[in-house]
Amino acid sequence: MTNNNAETALEKIIEKSDKCSPLTKEDLVFLLSIDDVSLKKRLFEAARDARSQHFDNKIFLYGFLYLSTYCRNRCRFCYFRNPNMASRRYRKDNDEVVEAAKRLAASGVHLIDLTMGEDPYFLDRGEKGFKKLTGLISEVKSETSLPVMISPGVVPDILLGDFSKAGADWYACYQETHNRKLFSKLRLDQNYDERIGKKYSAHNSGLLIEEGILTGVGDHIEDIADSIIAMREMDADQIRVMSFVPQEGTPLFDKFPADPQKEIQIIAVLRMAFPDRLIPASLDIDGLDGLKPRLDAGANVVTSLVPPGQGLAGVAQSELDIEEDRRSVESVKRILSDESLRVATVDEYKSWIKIRCSHVDKKTLKESVAC
Repeated sequence: MTNNNAETALEKIIEKSDKCSPLTKEDLVFLLSIDDVSLKKRLFEAARDARSQHFDNKIFLYGFLYLSTYCRNRCRFCYFRNPNMASRRYRKDNDEVVEAAKRLAASGVHLIDLTMGEDPYFLDRGEKGFKKLTGLISEVKSETSLPVMISPGVVPDILLGDFSKAGADWYACYQETHNRKLFSKLRLDQNYDERIGKKYSAHNSGLLIEEGILTGVGDHIEDIADSIIAMREMDADQIRVMSFVPQEGTPLFDKFPADPQKEIQIIAVLRMAFPDRLIPASLDIDGLDGLKPRLDAGANVVTSLVPPGQGLAGVAQSELDIEEDRRSVESVKRILSDESLRVATVDEYKSWIKIRCSHVDKKTLKESVAC
């Protein structure tokens, strides 16, 4: 394709995105394949324009609390995989988690993300273990008055309803890839259909859903395009991509070279495909130094803000910038100011959730009637 033809093709796709028309797989592959500097600059500009059209200059901030690093799974990419003797293990009690959540709320975050591995202490103890989780959600909600996201992995469908009743607003459960063959290589002994089905069940339980992909693990452009289409089909409310970071003690430690620009371009393509959704820029990959390029690509959420001094870990980079207090609201604010962006108010975030929940409720009702 000549450069003039490529420019024309890009402008047509931008026009489709502006109208919130679904992008085809061919469109997505084209955007993901752009390597010309001027075309890539135009893509990023269009992504920022799309964000501005739907969110003005508002950016949302998520506090992150990894409450347990124990996990029953053997995911080949994860530092906290069950067999990894090198990873740091802890399980925070509810009082510690609530105190950290209150600290994050006071600092100005918009949401508390309660993340854990698939810890048998909670998930294999039946009702007793589940009550501890739902009780924690309820207490965090009560003490902070903020929306809550729960990221516990694959759980029984009935528990999703209990999460919602306890006050959770979001359920996050990343598929990592929608290529079944690659999924089986990454998430050993896990069921692709069961995992993806949890996102649909969460929507039916009244929860908003976050879906995510991992890039740099042998995925190809077509795989990423297929993932974007799959996330559109499940009507994900928040869509994310994170780069693979080699982890000590994992089978993929020395398998894949990093391409720091790949994630950034995918964020821009996600914004074009989902102009009205939440798309995170995680501090968990490159820390605070990596925030600006992710914002320049159209992200409108900053995730993985972690309070220092409480022994809490991140995921891909379990210690990066945490104890230096660089994963804080004040640190992020300085970056946003340089980008002519601002931290949204809590009311603005709650308003977005309310509107989005109304959409999900109507969609679920419509599907139920249709069935």
